[in-house]
Amino acid sequence: MARWHPPSVDARVAMFSAGPAIHAHANVRMGPGGELAPSAPRGSIERGRPTGLSAWWGISSRAMAEAGPDRFVVSSFTPAYLDPAVRRTLGDRVAAARQELACCRACPRNCKVNRLANETKVCNTGRHPRVSSAFPHLGEEECLRGWRGSGTIFFSMCNLRCVFCQNWDISQKGSGPEVDVEGMAGLMLSLQERGCHNINFVTPEHVAPQIVEALAIAIENGLKLPVVYNTSAYDALSSLKLMDGLVDIYMPDFKFWSRQSSARLLKAKDYPERAREAICEMHRQVGDLRFTPDGLACRGVLVRHLVMPGLLDETREIFRFLAEEVSPDTFVNIMGQYHPDYQVGSIAASGRNAGSARYVEINRCPNGAELEGAHEAARSVGLWRFDQQRL
Repeated sequence: MARWHPPSVDARVAMFSAGPAIHAHANVRMGPGGELAPSAPRGSIERGRPTGLSAWWGISSRAMAEAGPDRFVVSSFTPAYLDPAVRRTLGDRVAAARQELACCRACPRNCKVNRLANETKVCNTGRHPRVSSAFPHLGEEECLRGWRGSGTIFFSMCNLRCVFCQNWDISQKGSGPEVDVEGMAGLMLSLQERGCHNINFVTPEHVAPQIVEALAIAIENGLKLPVVYNTSAYDALSSLKLMDGLVDIYMPDFKFWSRQSSARLLKAKDYPERAREAICEMHRQVGDLRFTPDGLACRGVLVRHLVMPGLLDETREIFRFLAEEVSPDTFVNIMGQYHPDYQVGSIAASGRNAGSARYVEINRCPNGAELEGAHEAARSVGLWRFDQQRL
């Protein structure tokens, strides 16, 4: 593999600033409205270190005593991809990733278009991903953002069609420039040099093959941070198996349990089956979430679940599945920030419901009883490791 020579720190930091620019080494093009990090935090991102592991894990001192805190602490951590045995497979992984793109089966949509020739279909993404932003993110779970931020790379477009998407301008309309794999590698190394604790790929399902290509370049050029795969869980098993040994932390968002809700609200009726098999594969690869002694997540699965109005029965089934078929030690972030957005509450322009509000069943925020019911549902099936900051 040809060795790529990264630019200086100053040159790569310039990639994140607004205004027209061309990054010669990484082939990252930016212009008005297409800046890579329009919302990047200004000034220092240094934060105080945590004072206790229980504050990061969101578990009680009693639960820690019963489980044994050492069970979830890794005294010395090295990303799996730095293992020489894994590094020797990088070339083969890249070749397999390109085969996935040649007749696209990178996600469960199985569009079978030739993305190497820049053909597109459901995700509207051809050979190169579009990157909406890349910056040290201080809004993720505390065990990911730490005191210097999670190095997030937000990809535009998506393989789902969530009618309530709160980032629809990115996931459905698209924003940011196309970035080739050398450019993606440059972003990873820049975030590492800015002090981020990890590299966090957001909405990676439709660009998993390109991520494999980019990681191979970044690893050969000094990447040494844990990799976070931040996904809707609508992933192809073939793509996840390419990630085995490359990804340290999987962060799937398990949305719905039923095919009916998935078909209506995600436009993917097979979502529940694909999410279940994906999460089982993720857990097979990395196991339960574990931490370094200073409280940073370093390896394992962290499951997110957004509580939806009127759908508490689906929440119960999701938590039952996690406890019984994945692990009762699954680390869960129960999120309560849902609010109507995108198509929810909009007025239908045509069809039999023309003139009526759309998706009225979720046209409200979850109430207090529903939020408490979600937490009780999790506890009742034996889940006990929660993201404390979101409770």
